[in-house]
Amino acid sequence: MTRPLDLDGPDVPPDVPPDVSPDASEPIDPAGSRPGLSTFTIEGRAAPGLFVVGWLATIAGLALVLIGALAASGLFLYFLGPLLLTVGLVAGAGNQAIERRARGFPYPGPSPYLVLAATVAAVYVVASSIGLILQLTLRGVDVPDYWVNLILVSLQAVVFIGILRLTVVGTDALSWAEMGWRRFDGSALRDLLFGATVAVPVIGLTSIVAYVLVSAFKVVPESPLPPTGVAAGLVVQLIAGAVIAPIAEEAVFRGFAISAWRRTVGERGAIVRASLVFALAHVINVSADSLGEASGLIVVGFASRLPVALALGWLFIRTRSIWAPIGLHMTFNGILLLVAEYYRANPIAV
Repeated sequence: MTRPLDLDGPDVPPDVPPDVSPDASEPIDPAGSRPGLSTFTIEGRAAPGLFVVGWLATIAGLALVLIGALAASGLFLYFLGPLLLTVGLVAGAGNQAIERRARGFPYPGPSPYLVLAATVAAVYVVASSIGLILQLTLRGVDVPDYWVNLILVSLQAVVFIGILRLTVVGTDALSWAEMGWRRFDGSALRDLLFGATVAVPVIGLTSIVAYVLVSAFKVVPESPLPPTGVAAGLVVQLIAGAVIAPIAEEAVFRGFAISAWRRTVGERGAIVRASLVFALAHVINVSADSLGEASGLIVVGFASRLPVALALGWLFIRTRSIWAPIGLHMTFNGILLLVAEYYRANPIAV
């Protein structure tokens, strides 16, 4: 006997979205059979132009980066290659968002890996361009390094927010509110202060991990914002490292990455993935005189950032607010900058 038709709605449990099968983990493709996201074909694509531009520009960008590395060409390695990579990865992110929405994915946006790669490439383009401009315009002028650092950190923050706006918010994958941003009111202030209180135990754990690793590998990573020895330098470093950088990094690694991954791999998986990528992003620019030294610096820099990265992710999930991890990140960086400045002025006799 056939069942009577339900004229009031679909015959599925009410808590199951209409574009997802109640008996399968994969979303139903409402447009019929569509090519997979990694299949190299334009047939059946919702945005074939973006797909082609994404692949071609990315391949060309990688080729130029490789040529730049082999030929020691800064133009190819730090500007032209990353520029094409940025175009290709942003186009790929747009295509992926369109395809995932058409296929009914729980998170209808670009992969965090793709967005983060586009962000890194764009940072290289902007940093190399502005660095060259500063060299030409400030030639013969004695400008303290901390002012240059402030400019570069500020531009990096603009790139972070700009790429998020273009590839995530602009594609309707996630809104700013869904990424934990809300008006800074009394509740947000409480979250900020709550995050700040977590900084001291996290610094303690980080210090233990760093001490063990430094003792084992006999290398000490250089601070991206080294102490300056002057009051003006300390103030500028605090603005750059304890205000601007934490806001930009939390927008990307917690607000965006965890919010996106939480829909696909759950909260724990999202925290772990975002933490690993966060730690990895901080050792990309490691330089050393030997392979052994470089390996040690990567291990020490990567592992010593995991405690704070995991704490930042836990705070974001617990509070559902971006302000809590920003509070921890600001306080963590601020204390470390103050301690470094103090020991520069009062070195320990060995």
